[in-house]
Amino acid sequence: MAHPQRVEPGSFLTLHYRLAGPDGQPVVDTFADKPATLSLGAGQLAPAIEAHLLGLEEGAAASFELPAGAAFGERNPELVQRVKLALLRDLGDPDADYVVGDVVEFPTPDGQGRYAGVVRECGPDWLLFDFNHPLAGQAVRFDVKLLGVL
Repeated sequence: MAHPQRVEPGSFLTLHYRLAGPDGQPVVDTFADKPATLSLGAGQLAPAIEAHLLGLEEGAAASFELPAGAAFGERNPELVQRVKLALLRDLGDPDADYVVGDVVEFPTPDGQGRYAGVVRECGPDWLLFDFNHPLAGQAVRFDVKLLGVL
């Protein structure tokens, strides 16, 4: 009888996963929807999370907790920045209204990717954005069900 495949560096995975902060509220949860597919080491999951997947067998279910800062680093105060509304109107929808808690996507300087910031404060002609990962500096719980390993 064939042995189940184990997760190795570079494995291609099909899995369900739930990522939650210390309050237990999921930031990502695929269990109610289609499973995720990802390649280990491609940067889709934090390296600290990937390290916990190594060695798991196809079909395995696991949960683990990572201490504050282990998964997404510590909060970086330099990633909290003011952005002029004029710039936002140039980059995006000129008529958009922004409120505290909104998540706004920005293009990377090379135009190839995107990154997100959360509005923390609204000024007369600026917004204060927090570009830290929402779980930066927090303990994280990761639940996984491995459906397939290639």
